Amino acid sequence: MVEMVFYSIGVDKPIEPWEPLPPLPEIPRGALVVMEGRAPIWRYGMAFHKLHGSPAGAIAVFDPRLGAVVIASHRPQWHEGQVIDVDPPR
Repeated sequence: MVEMVFYSIGVDKPIEPWEPLPPLPEIPRGALVVMEGRAPIWRYGMAFHKLHGSPAGAIAVFDPRLGAVVIASHRPQWHEGQVIDVDPPR
């Protein structure tokens, strides 16, 4: 079983692009990282770029209506556009 890690980048007030992202969680090699939280689209782009150099095997974005939608993968068990039924931790 490959691990799933949540990376919360959500904010509760307006922010500016120069404000830093939260530190990356510990990511085991090959894990699926699910980005989640209410945030501007540019913050998601910055987080995706930050995750690009991580040991993640795949990256997904959480959509409350669908679940985790895979947006990039280097693992055969996940493919772009795949929807995974999960809820982020609260």
